[in-house]
Amino acid sequence: MNTVTGPAARTPTSTPPPDRPDAPDVTVTVIVYNDAGRLPRAVASVLRQTHANIEVVISDDHSTDATEDVARELAAHDPRVVYLRLPENSGGCSAPRNRALEIARAPYLMFLDSDDELPERAVEILLAAHRERDLDFAMGAVHRIRVDGGRRTTWMPHLVAERRTLDGIEADPRLLFEHLSTSKMYARRFLDRHGLRFPEGIHYEDQLFSARAYCLAQTFTVVPEPVYRWYIAPYAASGAASISNQRHKLTNVRDRVRVQRLIDAFLSESGHEALREDKDFKFLKHDFRMYAGDLPYRDDAWLASFADIVVPYLDTLAEGAYARLPRAERVVLQLLREGRLSDVRTAARGLGHAVAPRRVTPDEENGRLYWGGEIPATAEARRELDLSELELDTRPFFTALLRHEITDVARGPGASIDLTVRTYDPALRLPVGPQRAVLHVSPGRRRLAVPFRLSPLGPGLFEGRVRLDLGAARLPLQGFEGVRHPVLRLRHEGHTHTGILLAPLAFPPLTARIPYRAGTTPHRVTVAPEGHNPGRLHLTWHPTGPTATLIRPALHRLSTPRTRRAAHLAANILH
Repeated sequence: MNTVTGPAARTPTSTPPPDRPDAPDVTVTVIVYNDAGRLPRAVASVLRQTHANIEVVISDDHSTDATEDVARELAAHDPRVVYLRLPENSGGCSAPRNRALEIARAPYLMFLDSDDELPERAVEILLAAHRERDLDFAMGAVHRIRVDGGRRTTWMPHLVAERRTLDGIEADPRLLFEHLSTSKMYARRFLDRHGLRFPEGIHYEDQLFSARAYCLAQTFTVVPEPVYRWYIAPYAASGAASISNQRHKLTNVRDRVRVQRLIDAFLSESGHEALREDKDFKFLKHDFRMYAGDLPYRDDAWLASFADIVVPYLDTLAEGAYARLPRAERVVLQLLREGRLSDVRTAARGLGHAVAPRRVTPDEENGRLYWGGEIPATAEARRELDLSELELDTRPFFTALLRHEITDVARGPGASIDLTVRTYDPALRLPVGPQRAVLHVSPGRRRLAVPFRLSPLGPGLFEGRVRLDLGAARLPLQGFEGVRHPVLRLRHEGHTHTGILLAPLAFPPLTARIPYRAGTTPHRVTVAPEGHNPGRLHLTWHPTGPTATLIRPALHRLSTPRTRRAAHLAANILH
């Protein structure tokens, strides 16, 4: 039996009806598993809501750390908090949410993960939308916050840019991309009327739950205000990573494909087959795309297993969904479907960064241009690998598709590294002969530019060596802590082209100490592979020594626009 504690402790069989006078307006379920450290922050974000008549159900998936003690203490200190502990771990988000639904007292329901937060007006904003109209659910904007730097972005901003009320998902099928259950406030009667609960025993439950909710809802409202803070830890250790960050596990791939098949079945059974192309496009553009950037890092055995899982499902998708994708993504998908695993790795490098293939092949008979070293054998392959629309040989030079690969990284004297760079120019945009190139990297606001020469090795292929002395970088007066990725610049007929540098996928990290120069502190700089798409050269500066722990924090606290301008002027004088 579930354990329920708190000032209002109750069992599921004694749940008061939602319309009782003493019932809260909104129940927010906070699911948690072994997250004692962050749970208080999540619960506090609910308790400080501007709309105070709420209930908080902490639904614990049988944690084995101090979560139970923390949750019981939270429940003891505020009568609005109820603690629910599942008798055994379910291994997912669905069961704790469903068990909380059984005891929730409010007519409106929200969901929160223990590592996230609600903005202070989230409940007020969404409840106001419900009270304006008879809605099945209301939804708002989600702010994604990087825990490794605090950078904040809006999740799917184009979908929540303006306030609007829709009479069904058919009014805007793009909303299938916004599949989070946590960005919404649901009417309890809507969920109960359709028996809508989270599917248990499978990951990516949000996608199936949200697809059903979108299709079953007759009316819902979108508001542009932020209603959820989603904290992202992109480099978390594999054991602590979120489900979406465990893409290296083939079980993760199987779960994602299984959920897609369940969604497809629901669309067919519920009479929403017309949404299939939009849903398939969402899978290709979002779900598959998340794996695509990791494919260069996978070995042959993993890639073969991945293809065995994914390709049969890819073959069921609407042709129109493929046609809506950028060409580079269509190429990766086609190569995977053909089992060309080595080519998959090459094509997936630099997705989204305008990186050229190493080779292209023209078909003189029909004037088409194809990815790779030969004309594709089938009509389907010719359709998907056709690069003619990219106009590789005529587009402006600053948008030309080139490919720069670092083929060797070696330690040089002091804080320098020696790089061997190979440039592929498949459309032959560069003139014959040696090319003047410049390597650029900018720690802080100051640019380090290193010229070098690319020598021709053959048609459309150049190579050169360059020494990048990281100790020569002019760092800000207060020092610099952060990451930079060098870029390569070429000039042709008065136009400049800037492209990213693809580094070797794996090499031993190189670390050097940069002594005091014009800044206030020495630095440690590390050169390493980026470790994820697109796989650039990853340069990390970190201030060291006592000045890093004393002077730099003080400068940061005293920093104002006026002092920053003064520091910038002083740095220019010292340089």
